[in-house]
Amino acid sequence: MGGEPGHRPQPVYTVPVTEPESRRGDRERLLLVSTNYAPEQAGIGPYATQVAEHWAADRGAEVHVLAGIPHYPSWRPDPSYRGRWRATDERSGVLVHRRRHTVPRRQTAVRRALYEASILTHGLVAPPRMGRPDAVLAQMPSLAGGVLAARIARRHAVPFVPVVQDLMGAAAAQSGITGGGRVAGAAAALEGRVLRAAALVGIIHETFRERVHALGVPDHKVRLVPNWSHVAPAGDTREETRERLGWTGRTVLLHAGNMGLKQGLEVLVEAARLHPALHVALMGDGSRRAHLTALAAGLPNVQFLPPADSGDFTDVLAAADGLVVTQRASVLDMSVPSKLTSYFMAARPVIASVAPDGGTAQEVRRSDAGWLVPPEDPAALAAAAAELAEDPAVATALGARGFDYARAHLGREAGLGRISALLDEAISEHRATAGRPVLRAPGAQPGPARPNGRKGNPS
Repeated sequence: MGGEPGHRPQPVYTVPVTEPESRRGDRERLLLVSTNYAPEQAGIGPYATQVAEHWAADRGAEVHVLAGIPHYPSWRPDPSYRGRWRATDERSGVLVHRRRHTVPRRQTAVRRALYEASILTHGLVAPPRMGRPDAVLAQMPSLAGGVLAARIARRHAVPFVPVVQDLMGAAAAQSGITGGGRVAGAAAALEGRVLRAAALVGIIHETFRERVHALGVPDHKVRLVPNWSHVAPAGDTREETRERLGWTGRTVLLHAGNMGLKQGLEVLVEAARLHPALHVALMGDGSRRAHLTALAAGLPNVQFLPPADSGDFTDVLAAADGLVVTQRASVLDMSVPSKLTSYFMAARPVIASVAPDGGTAQEVRRSDAGWLVPPEDPAALAAAAAELAEDPAVATALGARGFDYARAHLGREAGLGRISALLDEAISEHRATAGRPVLRAPGAQPGPARPNGRKGNPS
């Protein structure tokens, strides 16, 4: 999970949890299970929110979301929900059923297991009050969310469709979390069990396919549904924003988003230590922010910024000379940072300090929008920054290619359309198997024919 804009506290509107058990006419009813949801504006939250709101607005569906308490990326519960164990909020035509859970400030395998267990337990004790859904979609990496979604779908005999954003078994092994190696096998086993129960499985990047197949999911059930760029292009001029942030006359490398273990952001602090002329800005929050602040003590060329408001986020990205995505060397195929889609929209070059064979490296190569440097190598990172500063014209051209790539391949409507096509295919196949008439949302189109004669989103 990558980093996106922060948010200002928003009022919470609670509505009575008395939704009708019978649908109004033939209106479609859908359930999305996602621990992360608005007002979170980092990582998976924005994607889950836009999917649910798209279903409500464009499909005219009755949409329910089973979510946790907003807490990411700060790993602190949103103060608006203090003392509230359960709530149903109405947001943009979507009923969001909140269930409280633990929020570990420090990430270890045991604390993460307790976090997942609390999500699962509360979801089992108090499932969302709603009528029978037509389908249940889950945003994973939350294993608890996947289990809950699969259980609800099985109880109602409707399709279960998970979208794999991160691979939790691989994450436990690769992210560097304390005790992760000991629980990786158990996490992968549960993850495989959840995915094998699905009607179809969506993956956000092709590099996940082999890992999902190894978990026992046949390839004909896997569909590629890449994330999209959910931020607007920059508005203010670079010069105005740079002056406001105190960046005028400096070569600025910016990392925006979650400051967690798997990011390995120590490499940026050490690059700043090696090259005092380089200005490193870390914008966001996360479980490692305090550690990084202590590590950077005494370095005047390292700056920590709070998460930007959504209206200012892309302007801040565009004001940097280079946008940095970092991952520990051990991170290979567990995730693709969502921040890349926002980086490309900012039209600034990307410096990726990541493993050369992972999905992140593939996206940077495919976009031709920046540099790849070895992970956990501060000297290589600083050298790329120096190259960027020496030739501003090349930097501008790289940024423009990223922007063009985002517009051509990462459009919001196309991304939401792929998710809806995945859902439609699962519902259609379920109805056909059950001998029921195939009903589609108004305006929905059948997917292209597949070699086996079925309709659907090509994988």
